[in-house]
Amino acid sequence: MSEAIPQAGSAELRPAELARRFEAERPQLRAVAYRMLGSIAEAEDAVQEAWLKLSRSDVGQVRNLGAWLTTVVGRVCLDQLRSRSSRREEPLPEQEGRVRLPDPVVSGLSGADPVHGILVADSVGIALMVVLETLSPAERLAFVLHDMFEVPFDGIAEVLGRTAASTRQLASRARRRVQGATPAADSDNARKREVVEAFLSASRGGDFDALVAVLDPDVVARADGGTLVPSVLRRGAAGIASQAISFARFAADGRLVLVNGSPGVVSFAEGRPLSVMSFTVHAGRITELNILTDPTRLAALGLTP
Repeated sequence: MSEAIPQAGSAELRPAELARRFEAERPQLRAVAYRMLGSIAEAEDAVQEAWLKLSRSDVGQVRNLGAWLTTVVGRVCLDQLRSRSSRREEPLPEQEGRVRLPDPVVSGLSGADPVHGILVADSVGIALMVVLETLSPAERLAFVLHDMFEVPFDGIAEVLGRTAASTRQLASRARRRVQGATPAADSDNARKREVVEAFLSASRGGDFDALVAVLDPDVVARADGGTLVPSVLRRGAAGIASQAISFARFAADGRLVLVNGSPGVVSFAEGRPLSVMSFTVHAGRITELNILTDPTRLAALGLTP
């Protein structure tokens, strides 16, 4: 975290010094905001709002600027999550017939922003992000700030307007939900890549048996097509294999990439992205498949083949 802000003797130097310090903290602030909001664009907005608050604040006595900014970003994100809930624009995944996937962080492809890689430097996969979407705003804040960024409960309690003890309980409850709902996953990316390649090959070839062989019997598949396209939640190898064959066009021009640090696929048609697929692989089989097909959100990722 940051060292104490120096008491600059020149008023002209202080804005430049604050800007330098803020830029040094920006990668962590973006990572916090992405985990809180699941949206790259909204995370950027939250970080920018933190800069505006910093530029308007007297922080001469702040001894740890990084910690101060982290809690500011947390408060901004908490307000956004509460606003979502009050508007009911974004129901929890798999409730009310709606599946909402977080923005994927894609690397290894032309057009992918290399700066976004820092968002998932510790391999926060799409499967975990999906689980975070199911937490209440307060639970998500307590879990993200404490468990992922080691912010003390006293600081989180101030943001939430709660006691440190109740904030600790929030984090504990969120931790149990995350641990209970996050699927187990293999850590060997080379092996996972082989499994994803086998899935692509079987999909392109319309090989139902080969698809079933690479899918776990209890595999879960989610597809988020945006507000104008019905979301899809499917379970079971046979049904998902049949669907993969029906939509073989998504695999026809599929490119192997990293999605949140793990092997995934981006599919294109006429130079524009059709889908981003992320996979959870355990014991050599696909246990979870998350597919973003929302054209508006895909366009915002700026991906090109």
